Amino acid sequence: MKQPKTFYVKTYGCQMNELDSEIMVGELEERGMERIEEEEKADLLLFNTCSIRDLAERKVMGKIGRLGRGEEKTQLIGVTGCMANAKKDTLFKKLPHIDFVVGTNNIHNLNEVLDDRLATGKQQIRTDDEFSFELDYLKAKRDNPVSAHISIIRGCDKYCTYCVVPYTRGPEVSRTPESILEEVKALADKGYKEISLLGQNVNSYGNDKPEWNTKFHDLLYSIDKIPGIERVRFMTSHPVDISYQLMEAVRDLRTLCEFVHFPMQAGSPRILKKMHRIYTIEQYLEKVAMLKSMVPDIALGTDIIVGFPTETEEEFQMTYDLMKEIEFDVAFIFSYSARNGTPAKRWNDDVPEEAKQDRLQRLLNLQSPIYQKRREAFIGKEVEILVEKKNFKDDQFMNGRTRCWKSVRFKGEETMIGTLQNVKIDSLSSQTLVGTLV
Repeated sequence: MKQPKTFYVKTYGCQMNELDSEIMVGELEERGMERIEEEEKADLLLFNTCSIRDLAERKVMGKIGRLGRGEEKTQLIGVTGCMANAKKDTLFKKLPHIDFVVGTNNIHNLNEVLDDRLATGKQQIRTDDEFSFELDYLKAKRDNPVSAHISIIRGCDKYCTYCVVPYTRGPEVSRTPESILEEVKALADKGYKEISLLGQNVNSYGNDKPEWNTKFHDLLYSIDKIPGIERVRFMTSHPVDISYQLMEAVRDLRTLCEFVHFPMQAGSPRILKKMHRIYTIEQYLEKVAMLKSMVPDIALGTDIIVGFPTETEEEFQMTYDLMKEIEFDVAFIFSYSARNGTPAKRWNDDVPEEAKQDRLQRLLNLQSPIYQKRREAFIGKEVEILVEKKNFKDDQFMNGRTRCWKSVRFKGEETMIGTLQNVKIDSLSSQTLVGTLV
């Protein structure tokens, strides 16, 4: 089998997967390969997959399955990401035309796996259950020249009953603060203005390494001192680990943006317990109130699951009422789908699909005017924007974001990309604020 010269990458799922793809792109380019955007022309097709939702998994399986229907296979096909860890070698049975499988904890093995496949002609698999190899994140080939993702902790120890992440990414492993700060400094030197700290649960950073004496808020204070970085974001948070010290950091640090993704998942105490979310609604609301009190301009994001096994209409209404009360700025709302390997998979998925879709739509209908209200509140105000790119419809306009993650469009110059600008908000178009450069 000949050495591949070009490759194509398709990424599914979360920001963690996006960052993993950037690392793999860097690895392959260091090998001498060229990334191209034409899937049909590439020598190697790499699919970085997601297993969090059933729909995401079915999309990937359908896409790769269609590639095996041709008369003659001429491209190498690799499957990486969460689906690789979740399904392991069963992928070869379902998709016999793929060449290798690389799990989330084996990104560093990509070139070795490719070499072994080329040398032996045999299918290859690397899917370790735990993350134990310190990746060279500085090799990552970033797609965005202004804002970069930085992994600070991998895996999860919470074991929510519906979630496959602890089984696909393994237990929590914090990255050393020294290596994180080195990467932040390197990105600042390259002109990056914003970084997003990533992890399945960033708030538990350092809990697995008490000898470091560095918690998440300590890391944030260290990053805040690095010249050149203007904004710091983080996701995702588990409510249990959101501490008073973290709230103080959001209030006090110059770089830390006033946005916290704060997944509630459900408003019913019984359903939360069945999900193994390990907090009560009272504890959740207490932290929401404390955040709003300490940081009046805070924007909150959440995740919600409707139709969890045994959820009644009354319990769904509890979720509805709390979302109406809290008024989240961002809400990712999903209907429950059982995932293989999770405790919830053993339970009867007894909420009819029609009821799930009805509840999903009702929450979407609830959130729509809340989104509108939260954005309309900016009209007439002057806000700071990090300019990210030209508007794809009209290149006289620039696109950027506020500190609290609102999208803004304004007339400006391409030379402004990567700079902070003050913009007065004049109107709202769909979910985008429209303003005038001050």
